[in-house]
This record gives sequence, C-alpha cells and structure tokens, in this order.
Amino acid sequence: MKWNKDTFALKGNLLYTPSPEKLVSLASHYLVCEGGKVSGAFPVLPERYKGISVRDFGDSLIIPGFVDLHMHAPQYAMRGLGMDMELLQWLESFTFPEEARYADLLYAEKAYRIFAQDLKKSSIARACIFGTIHADATFLLMQLLEETGIVAAVGKVNMDVNCPDYYGESTMQSISETVRWIEASQERFQRIFPILTPRFAPVCSSGLMGELAGLQQKYCLPLQSHLSENRAEGQWVQSLFPESRFYGEVYDRFGIFGSHGPTVMAHCVYSSPDEVALMKERGVFIAHCPQSNVNLASGIAPARSYLDGGQRMGLGSDISGGFSLSGFRAISDAIQMSKLFWRLQDTDKKPLSLSDAFYLATKGGGAFFGKVGSFEEGYAFDVLVLDDTFLASPARLDMVSRLERLVYLAGQDCICEKYVSGVKVWDAIEDR
Repeated sequence: MKWNKDTFALKGNLLYTPSPEKLVSLASHYLVCEGGKVSGAFPVLPERYKGISVRDFGDSLIIPGFVDLHMHAPQYAMRGLGMDMELLQWLESFTFPEEARYADLLYAEKAYRIFAQDLKKSSIARACIFGTIHADATFLLMQLLEETGIVAAVGKVNMDVNCPDYYGESTMQSISETVRWIEASQERFQRIFPILTPRFAPVCSSGLMGELAGLQQKYCLPLQSHLSENRAEGQWVQSLFPESRFYGEVYDRFGIFGSHGPTVMAHCVYSSPDEVALMKERGVFIAHCPQSNVNLASGIAPARSYLDGGQRMGLGSDISGGFSLSGFRAISDAIQMSKLFWRLQDTDKKPLSLSDAFYLATKGGGAFFGKVGSFEEGYAFDVLVLDDTFLASPARLDMVSRLERLVYLAGQDCICEKYVSGVKVWDAIEDR
C-alpha cells in the first residue's frame, strides 16, 4: 500500500497524561499519525502500517505540545519591565502606553514578527492570545501567526470606559471595529481564529458587554477575559457593579460567562465559592498563570482546589505579567506556587505533582481546543521531540525523572522538532 505524507510515525520515549494523576511512559514506542491525529502508540509497528515513513529519535523524549491559555502578544516587547508594581499601576505605567503604540502598523509588524517567530520556536503548540484595541494590527498578528503553523485563538481587545485618553474606544467604535475584524478574519485563516476579548470588567461598559454577547451568539465565537486577579481590582469591580454578588456574575449578567460559547478566564486568584461554582456550571476554563501572579504580587491561586473540584483548567504564561514563553517554566512555577499555597494557606491542599501540572499544560488546557494534549487515539498530533543529553548524569535515569529535570532545567534549546496537527512547524537542525 502506498501511504501519503499525512501518515507517518515517530519513534522514541513517549510521555503523556490521560488524567492528572496518571503519567504514562512508554519506552521505545511508535507514535502513529494519520490525517493530523494520533492513531495509536505501539511497541512494534502494526502490520497495517507497513511502509509508512518512520522517524527514529532513539532515546529522545516525545511529549504532547504545550497549550498556553493566556498571553498578551503586544506585551511581549515589554516583558521583564515593571515587575516591582502591582497590576493596576503596572497597566497604567507600562501596559497601556505600550499597547497604544500598535496603532502604528509599522511598529506592530516589527513587534509582532518578533513575537511570532519566538512563539514558533517555543514549546507552545496552541494558545489563546490577546491583541490590542486596533483591528488592523490584530489582523496583522493573525497573519503572522498563521505562518508559524501553531493553532491560536486571537482577540481584538474591547475597552470603552475607565481608559486612558490615548488608549480607548467608544462603545459603538469598539463594536463596529470588532465586527469588521471578525468578518475579515473568520474565513481567512486555517489555524488562527478570532476570539472575543473584553479586556476586563472595569474597562467595559454594560452596553459594550451586552453588544459582545450578541456578537458571540451571532458569530459563534469563544471569549476570553480576566477574573479575580488582584484584590484592588476586585474592589474596583465591586464599586462599579454593586448589584453583582461577585466578579464573575458581572460577566454572567450579560451572557458572556460561558452561556453562549467556550470561555477562558485568566487568574481566578480570589474567586469566591459562588464564583467557582458558577464557572463549573458554565464550563468556564481557568487559565492559571502562576508566574504572573508572583511578578505582579497578585497572590496564589488555589490550583489544587480547582483541579480536585473538576474545574476546566490549563496554564498560561500571561506574557508579560509573566516573562517566559516556556511551557516547562509554567509547569515548574505551578508546582512551586502550589507548595506555597499548601505551606502558607491551607495544609489540607497538597501541592501539585509533576503529573498534575504536566496534565494542566497539555490535556487540561488542550480541552479548550478539543481533543488536544494527549497521545490517546483520536487526539491532535501535537508533539515535541526533546533532547536532554545536555543534562549529564552519572546514573541512568528513568523517563519520568528525565522529564522532571527538563521541567526545572530546560530552556527552549531542548526542542528538536515540533508538530501541530501532524505538520512539522519547527526543526532545530533545519533552522541552523
């Protein structure tokens, strides 16, 4: 039988998490791709696949590509700046001035090209990404990301009140520009798709949120925003919307809290029990962003409680509240922050294990995109091939120990190849 190029196998040491508590390791196995999806993992290549192309990576580790549920593309150029400030001061002093620069498409093209190329080389296979309020710059970002081969939901930001004079929109301008951007981008790309993006409740009027709910129903789009990140932010929301019992209810009153489409809310550091219950009822995804929560002194999100409670959850870098695109760093940060939560806030909430956090970075966040983040049959063939030979060891380590060392010690240079939906999008050797 003659096979097409969409059917092939990678051979190596496979690791994946079908559930948070189960880290599967399969030594010297074949991972078969058919039509962009995983057909199975086999110790011996089945006879039915005789003649397919096989890439043998020897003793390398092969894992699912990571998913980043929350990042801000225009902030990539300012990562590492303002890290001695808290959220609201940081937004005013650094973030809004930087994002305002994207009205200039020449600047936007230069900055977004750097971001797109670094994201391509990173461990991230799929992401939810904020742009700015500028429709044309956001469309440009989508064009550049399409060239990388990753899959991403990209949003034009909406904000019409409590904004700086130099960076904001009227309600009708925000909606009309959003419609123009949606209709220009919805059928334009294969791997990049629009996501509605009210920045956060304090900068969105009731009228704007109501209009966005209508757009979500009309265009069948997902939605992303922020929730309960910072104490001062929460107090601000309460003063602006005193009729709401908690932050998430502000969104829910307007039907943009999972009622009409997949929804991601970033942070959830201070979510009340009622807010958590409503997120679970509505199927809202939590984007847990541990590095950002440290850098902006926001607090420690109760990730263990969310995981044990069956919340839909993944990890986010929150560039540039967080400064690293590395999915490995997101995993280690999540583990370390959960240890602090256990030690300092609730000794009944045991820290996240390697398996737990790896699950959040892969299958947990991947569920936002469908069957993503695992090597189970039928899942998207999103793959990272890893070389850990730079980590010398006097003893032979098992596969899980090797993965753990990469989580804590690896940069992006351990990635040999990256595949998204069965397409190789990055090859370290070819890039040299």
